[in-house]
Formats: sequence, C-alpha cells, structure tokens
Amino acid sequence: MQTHDTQGWISYAVTAVIIAVVMALRWRRMQRVKPLKLERLWIVPALYAVALVATFSAKPPHGLAWLFCLIALGLGAALGWQRGKMMRLTVDPETHSLNQTGSPAAMLFLLALVAVRTGARQVAGVEGAAMGFDPMAVTDMLMALALGLFTATRIEMYLRGKRLLAEAVRP
Repeated sequence: MQTHDTQGWISYAVTAVIIAVVMALRWRRMQRVKPLKLERLWIVPALYAVALVATFSAKPPHGLAWLFCLIALGLGAALGWQRGKMMRLTVDPETHSLNQTGSPAAMLFLLALVAVRTGARQVAGVEGAAMGFDPMAVTDMLMALALGLFTATRIEMYLRGKRLLAEAVRP
C-alpha cells in the first residue's frame, strides 16, 4: 500500500515538473511578437475536429452522453471566445501586417482548464465507478469541450483581426 502511494506522488511530481518547464519556456516565447496569418487559423480546429470524429467513430458516445458532449462543445465555445479575447493582436502601422503577442492570462486560463480536466479524470476514475460515471463519456465530453475552445478562440481572433486590418487601411 505504501509503495503505491509513493509511486502515485512521484508520478504527480514528475508531471508537475514537466508542466512547469514547458510553461516557463512558453512564457518566455510568449513575449515575442509573431506574425498572425488569418488564413491559417482554421488548421488547428480542423485537425482537432478530425481527431474528434475519428474518436467518436471508433467508440461513439451513447445515450445522454451525446447531449453532454453538445453541452461541453457549447461551454468550450464560450470559454474559447473569452480566451480569444485575451490574445493581443496588433497591426503594424507601416506594413499593415497583423501580429500576435501571446497573453499570459490566456495561457493561465488554458492551464486552469487542464487542471480542471485532470481533476475530472481523477474523480471519474476513483469515485466515478461508484457514482456511475463512464470514463469514455467523460473523455468524449472533454474532447468536445476542447474542440469548442480551439474553434471559438480562432474565430474570435479571425473576426477581430479582420476588423483591425480594415481599420488600419482606412484613411
């Protein structure tokens, strides 16, 4: 019993260290201004949608899980829209090129969602069987939430980017 508890804590510690290192590297890179290509914003949501369709095709949700997946998709879209609004977009006044600077708030927002997801998986795994949770249904809902998040973030950035470019071109 003691060995299993120790291994569990070591696993959590290693995961926390890896996440901390990745976040520190991302935080540094986030401060740089990067060009934003509006015509490429569709790629990540499309790839994730393909992964979601493949997952749902292999083992589709059943019963009320479909409803909960739709609710999760909507919730993800609402959260993604908010996350997209946190991204800093600027237009170069000379070249009229659109630039993006990562937002620390957006990264912390995403990190909080990952923490909630991890907690939900833990509850689904440990207490879920006793409460009647289906771990696959929880995973399906989290994937739907992520699709809504990624898609709405990029839609918001696209619309705002188009508006900023139109304002920059106006005399």
